Amino acid sequence: MFGRVKDVALLLGRIGVAVVFLAHGLQKWNNGIDGTAKFFEMTGIPLPTVAAVFAMTVEILGSIAFIVGFLMPLVGIGYVVISVGALLSVHIDNGLTGQGGYELVLVLALAGLALGFNGGRLSLDHLLWGRRRARREAEVGELQNA
Repeated sequence: MFGRVKDVALLLGRIGVAVVFLAHGLQKWNNGIDGTAKFFEMTGIPLPTVAAVFAMTVEILGSIAFIVGFLMPLVGIGYVVISVGALLSVHIDNGLTGQGGYELVLVLALAGLALGFNGGRLSLDHLLWGRRRARREAEVGELQNA
């Protein structure tokens, strides 16, 4: 029973984090690569066009993958990279809390990372790789007990 509740909670967490990143990615999509790159350049982000493409890819495609639970550790790391960039280039001078603070950026980055490496059984990652891993671990356990 607890396992199912945990898996649903992890799924809901993934959806919540991904929806926020997806919304930011769609804003960037609406601004276009050039518009996003210009904003990134104004905030001092190096290689602004490359950064814009990376951010849009992680925030849009990565978020869709995160919701369905595909390549979650990779997306979680992508979320951290994007968030560190946002924290250092836009939010750091505003402090942790208050207008423009980095509290949300920090929480989203770390929640994405934690969920990326602990996404639960309601995911494509578990379906594709988790079952095989569990089978191998069971076989190893049987061999050790023999």
